Amino acid sequence: MSRPLLVLRPEPGNAATIARANALGLEAITVPLFEIVPIEWQAPGSAHFDALMVTSANAVRHGGEALKHYAALPVYAVSAATGETLAAAGFSDIRVGPGDAIGLIELLVRDGVSRVLHLCGEDRREPDPQGVEIERVAVYAARAIAEPAGLAEAVARQPVAMAHSPRAAARLSALVSDRSQIALAAISANAAVASGIGWRAVAIADAPTDQALLAIAARMCKQEYDNSRDGPQ
Repeated sequence: MSRPLLVLRPEPGNAATIARANALGLEAITVPLFEIVPIEWQAPGSAHFDALMVTSANAVRHGGEALKHYAALPVYAVSAATGETLAAAGFSDIRVGPGDAIGLIELLVRDGVSRVLHLCGEDRREPDPQGVEIERVAVYAARAIAEPAGLAEAVARQPVAMAHSPRAAARLSALVSDRSQIALAAISANAAVASGIGWRAVAIADAPTDQALLAIAARMCKQEYDNSRDGPQ
């Protein structure tokens, strides 16, 4: 047996994580803290750029018809999953990065790319461009859900919560006053810092991917259950 897993990321990523968790035999509770919505954007001319940069599949899902203006450009995808979404949208020249924005920029530098259009969300990190000229255009937003349905009931079950971003970690911290019986699996050190203090336990994924985060969360679910059986530490 194990503690339940609390999945906080928005759809469609939430369902994907739930499916992976169920395949591992975990009981997963879904309580999205945000909703992904498209926003209006003006598409810059493709002739101004050497390549397209995409750090979330949400940019592809919510970019709309204007994405077709960039179909002839090479596109740099942050991960294989994002690359698959791009391929399904009709892009063919796809270069896959290591799973994080910094590594993707390093790939751009190695390939000698000078000017890039980054289609992204309103809330984002902007790492050192390392000399690459990056124009960022937001095409979607993650809107916080004021009162996430089922959160109180999920927290009462003393789960292991997955924080897929610093913003999600901070939002959970703001919504939950007593964190002493919740363990937190953070996708990065930044997410762990954003979560604040007072958690039963905090662990950081080995890599900034859903698979790595789920791996550490699964271990915590089993470990935290065993600790609870042993009584107070």
